[in-house]
Amino acid sequence: MSLVKQTNPWLKTAFEDLFQEDRFSSSAAKSLGVQIPAVNIIDDENQFEIELAAPGKVKEDFKIELKQDLLVIESETKTIEKPEKPKYSRREFNYSQFKRSFTLPDSIDVGKIKAKYEQGILRVILPKKEESTISGKRLIEVA
Repeated sequence: MSLVKQTNPWLKTAFEDLFQEDRFSSSAAKSLGVQIPAVNIIDDENQFEIELAAPGKVKEDFKIELKQDLLVIESETKTIEKPEKPKYSRREFNYSQFKRSFTLPDSIDVGKIKAKYEQGILRVILPKKEESTISGKRLIEVA
């Protein structure tokens, strides 16, 4: 007799997935075959920086839009038709699209947003407004 119950791991994960809170996570998207690039967000004193991993693209593949306080980064790479030769026995390269959105805080100076793409990383620089870089501490005079 054993104190440890053995369960079918497939049933356990299937049951847990029903109650998963984040149905739109990157793991959920991956199960549907959607490629969502990894993102780092850096918060410096004077700016935020979004680093988005998108290897194998060129800067013309990206479309970056600002819709009020929503920054939208899109990319679509068309499949390049290859000639008959060489004949592939396996072809795993995929050319896909993605769309990521970020809600920007009021502290961003939207007129100074810049982006650059180097070595497979898209960097979006989001400078903070000058008043948001001032120390959060101030003396208030009593009248």
